[in-house]
Amino acid sequence: MLLRQESKTPCGFSVMELMIVVAILLILAAIEIPNLLSAKIAANQAAAVASLKALETAEVTYAVTYNHGYSSTLAQLGTSHGSSSPQAADLVDNLLANGEKGGYTYLYVPGPVVDGKIDTYTLKAIPSAPCASGYLSYSMMPSSQAAITAESFTTVAENNFVSQVLIGSLGRETVGCSTQ
Repeated sequence: MLLRQESKTPCGFSVMELMIVVAILLILAAIEIPNLLSAKIAANQAAAVASLKALETAEVTYAVTYNHGYSSTLAQLGTSHGSSSPQAADLVDNLLANGEKGGYTYLYVPGPVVDGKIDTYTLKAIPSAPCASGYLSYSMMPSSQAAITAESFTTVAENNFVSQVLIGSLGRETVGCSTQ
């Protein structure tokens, strides 16, 4: 009768080897996650600038198309369920018309009514989650030749009354971002 000799060589991985692999993966994740978050914030900020430009284009189109001056609310630029009208001009998507898109909240302040028309407005884009969705707040007025100004969220929240009202109405506190 032949006896089989059992092999003394181990099969599979030891617990120590698995722990080393997990530790390496955790180190790599710790290095890359902040980079991914920074890239997301940069993308949100770029999208906010693009959205402000889209809103400006929509406002000019609205003013020319309906001859009412600029719209009185962002919702008037949104989509309709039928033909477009001054109340639903179908110029921007509903997310933007509702004032919240891509990690930013959009504030639209129409100017005074002159001769039955709104002849100016102010647009602001404020991070929905300061320091998490964006570091910068953006503003635009049509009289500024489509120039978009950027300020750090902390500066805007401290110095701009309209932004303070918006932040307060959204239940947010003024926070300083640790890295910008």
